[in-house]
Amino acid sequence: MTTPYTPPAIWHWNKENGGKFASINRPVSGPTHDKELPVGKHPLQLYSLATPNGVKVTVLLEELLATGHSGAEYDAWLINIQEGAQFGSGFVSVNPNSKIPALLDLSDAAHPVRVFESGAILLYLAEKFGAFVPASGAARAECLSWLFWQMGSGPFLGGGFGHFYAYAPEKFEYPIDRFAMEVKRQMDVLNKRLAEHAFIAGHDYTIADMAIWPWYGALAKGQLYDAGEFLQVHEYTHVVRWADQIAQRPAVQRGRKVNRTWGEPASQLHERHDASDFDTKTQDKLAPSA
Repeated sequence: MTTPYTPPAIWHWNKENGGKFASINRPVSGPTHDKELPVGKHPLQLYSLATPNGVKVTVLLEELLATGHSGAEYDAWLINIQEGAQFGSGFVSVNPNSKIPALLDLSDAAHPVRVFESGAILLYLAEKFGAFVPASGAARAECLSWLFWQMGSGPFLGGGFGHFYAYAPEKFEYPIDRFAMEVKRQMDVLNKRLAEHAFIAGHDYTIADMAIWPWYGALAKGQLYDAGEFLQVHEYTHVVRWADQIAQRPAVQRGRKVNRTWGEPASQLHERHDASDFDTKTQDKLAPSA
């Protein structure tokens, strides 16, 4: 039994009460230090980390390159959120919300374009290159509906279930049950959709798949929060089929390595500045530090 919590009349921040990510959470916005962002040789500058939200964008960029859109060449710079890099002044100027990923499009040097929020970046790039999003009509509406479904549903999976199940300093039955129920409902929504369609938005692979796969595909394969058995994810057979299908795409396999700093060394490409980096600069190919 726990002592019931009665909220005070006025909330005050207790920075020691935030669990694993307490050091990077705070109730105010803005930079904590001056730090300019690096800029590489390509028009597209991505500042990110290979969390599910970051993977969405690198997968799309690699898919665009794979289909011949050479203008999608990009520099991917590592933003280490555990070290507070997202609170540097340069990053905040691109994303005032201090969350990865953030994109700077320097195609027109006189009029740079900043884009933040992963869903907005996906839509911006898809429209810029005319790929992976239907141009109009019912197909476009379906794609965008599922894209925004993910943006609205993801926080229940990440900040809700993931936080209380995996990261909170103490385990409590009520929030875990509440968010487990919602995540299983979401998986059921996807399972029923994918029982009738090859991809999320229909017959074609789109940015809707790229947005949903890093979160729910990983969950379906038991790779997220080590919660596969707890949530019995194997029951969602159509989501598992779709997750495996997406994972086999070469561009997806490349995209999920970019800005990754954990896992097998061969799966980590801390920064990506050229297509050849996948062959020469993954962690298994770099000499150990002296």
